[in-house]
Amino acid sequence: MTQRVTSPSNGLHSAYSGSPSLAARSAQASPRVKFDVDQIKPYMKKLLASTLQGAQWEAREKQRIRGWCNEISERVKDRMLEVEPRGFKYIVTTQIYENLGQGGLASLVSHWEDSDTVTQEMFSSDSLICVCIAYAVRTA
Repeated sequence: MTQRVTSPSNGLHSAYSGSPSLAARSAQASPRVKFDVDQIKPYMKKLLASTLQGAQWEAREKQRIRGWCNEISERVKDRMLEVEPRGFKYIVTTQIYENLGQGGLASLVSHWEDSDTVTQEMFSSDSLICVCIAYAVRTA
């Protein structure tokens, strides 16, 4: 596609070839199927509760805490693959912190297609706080 552009300020003409701009493509409606987060969110909530119920934060037990993070992330990813085995790339992050009564704030900024999704679940007890975030990014 070749388009001729005239700048009103200087009257100069330029021609370029190429596809629509990234912004224009992002603004177009996506006909692709979106990952159904309603099928994964309840699973995440139950998994966090069953894995961490009664768990205590022990700073010297870093391997055990790392194991919880890995187990939760792997199981969420496996469940996402069961829900939609093809067409998405999955990213799952799990973080566990000691609960010291502190506040927290997080933000997510993304630039992606309408068919891409993210969901998160949180678990807290008197001892620890866990946040699990799952991303489904549509491929081709």
